Amino acid sequence: MVGAGVLSLPYAMAHMGRGLGITVMILSWVITLYTLWQMVEMREMVPGGKRLDRYHDLGQEAFGEKLGLWIVLPQQLLVEVGTCIVYMVTGGKSIKKVHETFCPECMPIKTSYWIMVFASINFVLAQLPNFNSISAISPGVAVMSLTYSFIAWGASIKKGITPDVSYNVKMKSTSDGVLNFFSALGDVAFAYAGHNVVLEIQATMPSTAEKPSKVLMWKGCIWAYIGVAICYFPVAFVGYYMFGNMVDDNILITLEHPAWLIVIANLFVVIHVVGGYQVFAMPVFDMIETYLVTRLNFSPSSTLRVITRTLFVGIIMLIGISILFFGSLLGFLGGFAFAPTLYFLPFIIWLKLKKPRKYGLSWTINWICIVIGVLIMTLSPIGALRNIIVSAKNYKFFS
Repeated sequence: MVGAGVLSLPYAMAHMGRGLGITVMILSWVITLYTLWQMVEMREMVPGGKRLDRYHDLGQEAFGEKLGLWIVLPQQLLVEVGTCIVYMVTGGKSIKKVHETFCPECMPIKTSYWIMVFASINFVLAQLPNFNSISAISPGVAVMSLTYSFIAWGASIKKGITPDVSYNVKMKSTSDGVLNFFSALGDVAFAYAGHNVVLEIQATMPSTAEKPSKVLMWKGCIWAYIGVAICYFPVAFVGYYMFGNMVDDNILITLEHPAWLIVIANLFVVIHVVGGYQVFAMPVFDMIETYLVTRLNFSPSSTLRVITRTLFVGIIMLIGISILFFGSLLGFLGGFAFAPTLYFLPFIIWLKLKKPRKYGLSWTINWICIVIGVLIMTLSPIGALRNIIVSAKNYKFFS
Protein backbone atom coordinates (compact mmCIF):
# COMPACT_ATOMS: atom_id res chain seq x y z
CA MET A 1 0.00 0.00 0.00
CA VAL A 2 2.81 2.43 0.84
CA GLY A 3 4.50 3.64 -2.32
CA ALA A 4 6.83 6.36 -3.52
CA GLY A 5 3.93 8.81 -3.45
CA VAL A 6 4.51 9.25 0.30
CA LEU A 7 7.65 11.25 -0.51
CA SER A 8 5.63 13.96 -2.28
CA LEU A 9 3.11 14.51 0.53
CA PRO A 10 4.98 17.41 2.24
CA TYR A 11 5.15 19.10 -1.18
CA ALA A 12 1.39 18.59 -1.58
CA MET A 13 0.88 20.10 1.89
CA ALA A 14 2.88 23.17 0.79
CA HIS A 15 0.32 23.77 -1.97
CA MET A 16 -2.74 23.04 0.16
CA GLY A 17 -1.82 24.79 3.41
CA ARG A 18 -2.01 23.47 6.93
CA GLY A 19 -5.79 23.30 7.49
CA LEU A 20 -6.85 22.01 4.07
CA GLY A 21 -3.82 19.76 3.83
CA ILE A 22 -4.56 17.94 7.10
CA THR A 23 -8.25 17.64 6.16
CA VAL A 24 -7.51 16.20 2.69
CA MET A 25 -4.97 13.73 4.08
CA ILE A 26 -7.28 12.32 6.76
CA LEU A 27 -10.37 12.34 4.54
CA SER A 28 -8.49 10.46 1.80
CA TRP A 29 -7.34 7.85 4.31
CA VAL A 30 -10.92 7.25 5.48
CA ILE A 31 -12.49 7.20 1.99
CA THR A 32 -9.92 4.85 0.48
CA LEU A 33 -10.13 2.46 3.46
CA TYR A 34 -13.90 2.34 2.90
CA THR A 35 -13.29 1.71 -0.80
CA LEU A 36 -10.93 -1.13 0.08
CA TRP A 37 -13.53 -2.75 2.33
CA GLN A 38 -16.14 -2.62 -0.43
CA MET A 39 -13.82 -4.23 -2.98
CA VAL A 40 -12.84 -7.03 -0.59
CA GLU A 41 -16.54 -7.66 0.17
CA MET A 42 -17.58 -7.70 -3.48
CA ARG A 43 -15.05 -10.31 -4.62
CA GLU A 44 -17.30 -13.21 -3.48
CA MET A 45 -20.72 -11.56 -3.46
CA VAL A 46 -22.13 -13.32 -6.56
CA PRO A 47 -24.35 -16.36 -5.75
CA GLY A 48 -23.18 -19.75 -6.95
CA GLY A 49 -19.54 -19.44 -5.89
CA LYS A 50 -18.42 -17.15 -8.71
CA ARG A 51 -15.35 -15.14 -7.73
CA LEU A 52 -14.42 -11.77 -9.19
CA ASP A 53 -10.63 -12.10 -9.25
CA ARG A 54 -9.85 -9.02 -11.36
CA TYR A 55 -10.94 -5.41 -11.12
CA HIS A 56 -12.41 -5.66 -14.62
CA ASP A 57 -14.37 -8.76 -13.52
CA LEU A 58 -16.06 -6.50 -10.97
CA GLY A 59 -16.85 -3.94 -13.67
CA GLN A 60 -18.24 -6.59 -16.01
CA GLU A 61 -20.47 -7.97 -13.27
CA ALA A 62 -21.89 -4.49 -12.69
CA PHE A 63 -22.09 -3.04 -16.22
CA GLY A 64 -22.10 -6.06 -18.53
CA GLU A 65 -19.39 -7.98 -20.37
CA LYS A 66 -18.40 -5.35 -22.94
CA LEU A 67 -19.25 -2.07 -21.23
CA GLY A 68 -17.75 -3.18 -17.91
CA LEU A 69 -14.50 -4.13 -19.63
CA TRP A 70 -14.25 -0.78 -21.43
CA ILE A 71 -15.07 1.20 -18.28
CA VAL A 72 -12.59 -0.52 -15.95
CA LEU A 73 -9.77 -1.93 -18.05
CA PRO A 74 -8.46 1.36 -19.55
CA GLN A 75 -8.50 3.01 -16.12
CA GLN A 76 -6.73 0.09 -14.50
CA LEU A 77 -4.10 0.02 -17.23
CA LEU A 78 -3.53 3.77 -16.81
CA VAL A 79 -2.99 3.27 -13.09
CA GLU A 80 -0.63 0.33 -13.44
CA VAL A 81 1.38 1.72 -16.36
CA GLY A 82 1.44 5.19 -14.77
CA THR A 83 2.74 3.77 -11.50
CA CYS A 84 5.46 1.88 -13.35
CA ILE A 85 6.53 5.14 -15.06
CA VAL A 86 6.65 7.03 -11.75
CA TYR A 87 8.55 4.21 -10.06
CA MET A 88 11.02 4.18 -12.94
CA VAL A 89 11.69 7.92 -12.44
CA THR A 90 11.74 7.57 -8.64
CA GLY A 91 14.20 4.67 -8.74
CA GLY A 92 16.55 6.51 -11.09
CA LYS A 93 16.46 9.74 -9.10
CA SER A 94 17.04 7.91 -5.82
CA ILE A 95 20.09 6.09 -7.21
CA LYS A 96 21.37 9.46 -8.45
CA LYS A 97 20.84 10.97 -4.97
CA VAL A 98 22.82 8.08 -3.43
CA HIS A 99 25.69 8.70 -5.86
CA GLU A 100 25.76 12.46 -5.30
CA THR A 101 25.53 12.17 -1.51
CA PHE A 102 28.07 9.38 -1.23
CA CYS A 103 30.52 11.00 -3.66
CA PRO A 104 29.88 14.78 -3.90
CA GLU A 105 33.20 15.41 -5.69
CA CYS A 106 32.45 12.87 -8.45
CA MET A 107 31.42 13.94 -11.93
CA PRO A 108 27.62 14.38 -12.12
CA ILE A 109 25.82 11.71 -14.14
CA LYS A 110 22.59 12.46 -15.99
CA THR A 111 19.35 11.25 -14.44
CA SER A 112 18.58 9.45 -17.71
CA TYR A 113 21.50 7.08 -17.15
CA TRP A 114 20.42 6.31 -13.60
CA ILE A 115 16.92 5.48 -14.86
CA MET A 116 18.55 3.04 -17.28
CA VAL A 117 20.43 1.46 -14.37
CA PHE A 118 17.15 1.05 -12.47
CA ALA A 119 15.47 -0.38 -15.58
CA SER A 120 18.20 -3.00 -15.97
CA ILE A 121 17.16 -4.53 -12.62
CA ASN A 122 13.55 -4.72 -13.76
CA PHE A 123 14.46 -6.32 -17.07
CA VAL A 124 15.54 -9.33 -15.00
CA LEU A 125 12.83 -9.37 -12.32
CA ALA A 126 10.06 -8.88 -14.88
CA GLN A 127 10.64 -12.49 -15.99
CA LEU A 128 9.19 -13.86 -12.72
CA PRO A 129 6.04 -15.69 -13.84
CA ASN A 130 3.26 -14.53 -11.46
CA PHE A 131 2.21 -12.89 -8.18
CA ASN A 132 3.09 -15.94 -6.09
CA SER A 133 6.65 -15.84 -7.41
CA ILE A 134 7.17 -12.32 -6.06
CA SER A 135 5.64 -13.04 -2.65
CA ALA A 136 9.12 -13.39 -1.15
CA ILE A 137 9.84 -9.78 -2.16
CA SER A 138 6.84 -8.40 -0.26
CA PRO A 139 8.11 -8.54 3.36
CA GLY A 140 11.38 -6.86 2.38
CA VAL A 141 9.58 -4.17 0.41
CA ALA A 142 7.21 -3.51 3.33
CA VAL A 143 10.16 -3.06 5.70
CA MET A 144 11.82 -0.71 3.20
CA SER A 145 8.74 1.52 2.91
CA LEU A 146 8.32 1.75 6.67
CA THR A 147 12.02 2.47 7.15
CA TYR A 148 12.48 5.20 4.56
CA SER A 149 9.25 6.86 5.75
CA PHE A 150 10.61 6.91 9.31
CA ILE A 151 13.94 8.25 8.05
CA ALA A 152 12.16 10.98 6.04
CA TRP A 153 10.40 12.49 9.05
CA GLY A 154 13.07 11.51 11.59
CA ALA A 155 15.84 13.22 9.61
CA SER A 156 13.54 16.22 9.17
CA ILE A 157 13.18 16.52 12.95
CA LYS A 158 16.94 16.07 13.35
CA LYS A 159 17.58 18.90 10.87
CA GLY A 160 15.13 21.17 12.65
CA ILE A 161 12.88 23.90 11.37
CA THR A 162 14.33 25.70 8.36
CA PRO A 163 15.39 29.32 9.13
CA ASP A 164 12.75 31.84 7.98
CA VAL A 165 10.33 29.00 7.31
CA SER A 166 7.04 30.05 5.74
CA TYR A 167 3.76 28.16 5.89
CA ASN A 168 1.98 30.39 3.42
CA VAL A 169 0.54 28.50 0.48
CA LYS A 170 3.17 28.26 -2.25
CA MET A 171 1.92 30.42 -5.13
CA LYS A 172 2.86 33.29 -7.43
CA SER A 173 -0.74 34.44 -7.91
CA THR A 174 -4.25 33.43 -6.92
CA SER A 175 -4.75 31.41 -10.11
CA ASP A 176 -1.35 29.78 -9.62
CA GLY A 177 -2.30 28.83 -6.06
CA VAL A 178 -5.64 27.35 -7.13
CA LEU A 179 -4.08 25.27 -9.91
CA ASN A 180 -1.29 24.05 -7.62
CA PHE A 181 -3.94 23.05 -5.07
CA PHE A 182 -5.69 21.01 -7.75
CA SER A 183 -2.39 19.31 -8.62
CA ALA A 184 -1.72 18.59 -4.93
CA LEU A 185 -5.05 16.72 -4.71
CA GLY A 186 -3.68 14.41 -7.41
CA ASP A 187 -0.46 13.91 -5.42
CA VAL A 188 -2.52 12.70 -2.46
CA ALA A 189 -4.67 10.48 -4.69
CA PHE A 190 -1.53 8.91 -6.16
CA ALA A 191 -0.22 8.05 -2.69
CA TYR A 192 -3.23 5.77 -2.06
CA ALA A 193 -2.55 3.54 -5.03
CA GLY A 194 -2.81 -0.09 -3.92
CA HIS A 195 -6.50 -0.71 -4.64
CA ASN A 196 -5.97 -1.47 -8.29
CA VAL A 197 -4.35 -4.83 -7.58
CA VAL A 198 -6.26 -5.73 -4.40
CA LEU A 199 -8.52 -8.31 -6.10
CA GLU A 200 -5.56 -9.89 -7.89
CA ILE A 201 -3.83 -10.26 -4.51
CA GLN A 202 -6.97 -11.59 -2.82
CA ALA A 203 -7.33 -14.13 -5.64
CA THR A 204 -4.11 -15.81 -4.49
CA MET A 205 -5.71 -16.68 -1.11
CA PRO A 206 -7.55 -19.96 -0.43
CA SER A 207 -11.28 -19.48 0.09
CA THR A 208 -14.05 -21.78 1.29
CA ALA A 209 -17.66 -21.27 2.38
CA GLU A 210 -16.56 -21.68 6.01
CA LYS A 211 -13.49 -19.44 5.66
CA PRO A 212 -13.99 -16.96 2.82
CA SER A 213 -10.90 -15.09 1.69
CA LYS A 214 -12.47 -11.73 2.54
CA VAL A 215 -12.02 -12.38 6.28
CA LEU A 216 -8.26 -12.82 6.10
CA MET A 217 -7.92 -10.19 3.37
CA TRP A 218 -9.71 -7.58 5.44
CA LYS A 219 -7.44 -8.27 8.41
CA GLY A 220 -4.50 -7.74 6.12
CA CYS A 221 -6.03 -4.51 4.82
CA ILE A 222 -6.50 -3.17 8.35
CA TRP A 223 -2.85 -3.81 9.16
CA ALA A 224 -1.83 -2.29 5.84
CA TYR A 225 -3.80 0.87 6.53
CA ILE A 226 -2.35 1.17 10.02
CA GLY A 227 1.01 1.06 8.24
CA VAL A 228 -0.21 3.69 5.77
CA ALA A 229 -1.17 6.03 8.63
CA ILE A 230 2.16 5.45 10.40
CA CYS A 231 4.04 6.32 7.21
CA TYR A 232 1.94 8.99 5.54
CA PHE A 233 0.84 11.31 8.32
CA PRO A 234 4.24 11.87 10.01
CA VAL A 235 6.02 12.32 6.65
CA ALA A 236 3.40 14.79 5.41
CA PHE A 237 2.94 16.80 8.61
CA VAL A 238 6.49 16.74 10.01
CA GLY A 239 8.09 17.34 6.60
CA TYR A 240 5.82 20.32 5.98
CA TYR A 241 6.36 21.69 9.51
CA MET A 242 10.15 21.57 9.17
CA PHE A 243 10.51 22.89 5.60
CA GLY A 244 7.30 24.83 5.01
CA ASN A 245 6.75 25.82 1.42
CA MET A 246 10.46 25.33 0.56
CA VAL A 247 10.18 21.52 0.44
CA ASP A 248 11.00 19.72 -2.84
CA ASP A 249 8.56 17.38 -4.59
CA ASN A 250 10.54 14.48 -3.05
CA ILE A 251 11.42 15.11 0.60
CA LEU A 252 14.45 12.81 0.47
CA ILE A 253 15.89 15.10 -2.22
CA THR A 254 15.40 18.09 0.13
CA LEU A 255 17.28 16.40 2.97
CA GLU A 256 21.09 16.53 2.88
CA HIS A 257 22.28 15.52 6.35
CA PRO A 258 23.28 13.23 7.92
CA ALA A 259 24.66 12.01 4.60
CA TRP A 260 24.94 8.33 5.57
CA LEU A 261 21.28 8.24 6.65
CA ILE A 262 20.07 9.92 3.44
CA VAL A 263 22.06 7.38 1.41
CA ILE A 264 20.42 4.51 3.31
CA ALA A 265 16.95 6.02 2.91
CA ASN A 266 17.34 6.41 -0.84
CA LEU A 267 18.69 2.87 -1.17
CA PHE A 268 15.59 1.66 0.67
CA VAL A 269 13.44 3.65 -1.76
CA VAL A 270 15.19 1.93 -4.67
CA ILE A 271 14.58 -1.52 -3.17
CA HIS A 272 10.97 -0.62 -2.45
CA VAL A 273 10.14 0.66 -5.93
CA VAL A 274 11.86 -2.36 -7.50
CA GLY A 275 9.36 -4.58 -5.67
CA GLY A 276 6.47 -2.16 -6.18
CA TYR A 277 7.21 -2.01 -9.90
CA GLN A 278 6.74 -5.79 -10.12
CA VAL A 279 3.41 -5.66 -8.23
CA PHE A 280 1.92 -3.10 -10.62
CA ALA A 281 3.53 -4.54 -13.76
CA MET A 282 2.38 -8.12 -13.14
CA PRO A 283 -1.33 -7.52 -13.97
CA VAL A 284 -0.26 -5.71 -17.15
CA PHE A 285 1.91 -8.66 -18.16
CA ASP A 286 -1.06 -10.94 -17.48
CA MET A 287 -3.38 -8.84 -19.69
CA ILE A 288 -0.87 -8.59 -22.55
CA GLU A 289 0.03 -12.28 -22.57
CA THR A 290 -3.60 -13.38 -22.22
CA TYR A 291 -4.56 -11.20 -25.20
CA LEU A 292 -1.69 -12.50 -27.34
CA VAL A 293 -2.53 -16.14 -26.56
CA THR A 294 -6.35 -16.02 -26.69
CA ARG A 295 -6.92 -13.42 -29.42
CA LEU A 296 -3.81 -13.56 -31.63
CA ASN A 297 -3.17 -17.31 -31.21
CA PHE A 298 0.40 -17.05 -29.94
CA SER A 299 1.69 -20.15 -28.15
CA PRO A 300 2.25 -19.60 -24.41
CA SER A 301 5.98 -19.97 -23.87
CA SER A 302 8.97 -18.54 -22.04
CA THR A 303 10.04 -16.87 -25.29
CA LEU A 304 6.75 -14.97 -25.49
CA ARG A 305 7.13 -13.91 -21.87
CA VAL A 306 10.71 -12.69 -22.33
CA ILE A 307 9.90 -10.67 -25.46
CA THR A 308 6.68 -9.01 -24.21
CA ARG A 309 7.99 -8.17 -20.75
CA THR A 310 11.34 -6.89 -22.01
CA LEU A 311 9.55 -4.65 -24.51
CA PHE A 312 7.23 -3.33 -21.79
CA VAL A 313 10.07 -2.45 -19.40
CA GLY A 314 12.00 -0.85 -22.27
CA ILE A 315 9.06 1.35 -23.31
CA ILE A 316 8.41 2.40 -19.71
CA MET A 317 12.11 3.26 -19.37
CA LEU A 318 11.99 5.51 -22.45
CA ILE A 319 8.87 7.29 -21.21
CA GLY A 320 10.46 7.77 -17.77
CA ILE A 321 13.59 9.25 -19.35
CA SER A 322 11.43 11.62 -21.39
CA ILE A 323 9.21 12.84 -18.53
CA LEU A 324 11.05 13.73 -15.32
CA PHE A 325 8.45 16.04 -13.74
CA PHE A 326 8.01 13.95 -10.57
CA GLY A 327 5.57 16.17 -8.64
CA SER A 328 3.43 17.21 -11.59
CA LEU A 329 3.43 13.69 -13.00
CA LEU A 330 2.08 12.37 -9.69
CA GLY A 331 -0.62 15.02 -9.68
CA PHE A 332 -1.70 14.30 -13.24
CA LEU A 333 -1.77 10.52 -12.88
CA GLY A 334 -3.30 10.75 -9.42
CA GLY A 335 -6.26 12.69 -10.74
CA PHE A 336 -6.70 11.34 -14.24
CA ALA A 337 -6.02 7.65 -13.57
CA PHE A 338 -6.11 6.94 -9.83
CA ALA A 339 -9.12 8.98 -8.71
CA PRO A 340 -11.67 6.98 -10.76
CA THR A 341 -10.47 3.57 -9.53
CA LEU A 342 -9.99 4.79 -5.94
CA TYR A 343 -12.59 7.42 -5.20
CA PHE A 344 -15.74 6.74 -7.17
CA LEU A 345 -15.79 3.68 -9.46
CA PRO A 346 -15.99 1.16 -6.56
CA PHE A 347 -18.84 3.20 -5.04
CA ILE A 348 -20.77 3.15 -8.32
CA ILE A 349 -20.25 -0.63 -8.62
CA TRP A 350 -21.37 -1.07 -5.00
CA LEU A 351 -24.58 0.88 -5.68
CA LYS A 352 -25.15 -1.15 -8.84
CA LEU A 353 -24.61 -4.59 -7.29
CA LYS A 354 -25.68 -4.13 -3.67
CA LYS A 355 -28.59 -1.76 -4.39
CA PRO A 356 -28.68 -0.11 -0.93
CA ARG A 357 -31.89 1.69 0.12
CA LYS A 358 -32.22 5.06 -1.62
CA TYR A 359 -31.32 7.97 0.72
CA GLY A 360 -30.18 5.46 3.35
CA LEU A 361 -26.79 5.75 5.08
CA SER A 362 -24.87 3.52 2.64
CA TRP A 363 -26.50 5.18 -0.41
CA THR A 364 -25.74 8.69 0.89
CA ILE A 365 -22.12 8.00 1.86
CA ASN A 366 -21.42 6.39 -1.51
CA TRP A 367 -22.85 9.33 -3.44
CA ILE A 368 -20.87 11.85 -1.36
CA CYS A 369 -17.69 9.89 -2.12
CA ILE A 370 -18.60 9.73 -5.83
CA VAL A 371 -18.96 13.54 -5.97
CA ILE A 372 -15.60 14.00 -4.22
CA GLY A 373 -13.94 11.53 -6.58
CA VAL A 374 -15.34 13.18 -9.71
CA LEU A 375 -14.11 16.59 -8.51
CA ILE A 376 -10.60 15.21 -7.90
CA MET A 377 -10.56 13.47 -11.29
CA THR A 378 -11.69 16.65 -13.03
CA LEU A 379 -9.63 19.30 -11.24
CA SER A 380 -6.25 17.77 -10.37
CA PRO A 381 -5.18 16.87 -13.94
CA ILE A 382 -5.87 20.47 -14.98
CA GLY A 383 -3.49 21.86 -12.36
CA ALA A 384 -0.83 19.19 -12.94
CA LEU A 385 -0.93 19.48 -16.73
CA ARG A 386 -0.50 23.23 -16.46
CA ASN A 387 2.58 22.72 -14.25
CA ILE A 388 4.02 20.21 -16.73
CA ILE A 389 3.50 22.67 -19.60
CA VAL A 390 5.18 25.48 -17.63
CA SER A 391 8.13 23.23 -16.68
CA ALA A 392 8.48 21.90 -20.23
CA LYS A 393 9.26 25.36 -21.61
CA ASN A 394 12.84 25.10 -20.37
CA TYR A 395 13.14 21.31 -20.48
CA LYS A 396 15.41 19.37 -22.80
CA PHE A 397 14.22 15.85 -23.51
CA PHE A 398 16.66 13.03 -22.71
CA SER A 399 18.82 15.49 -20.74
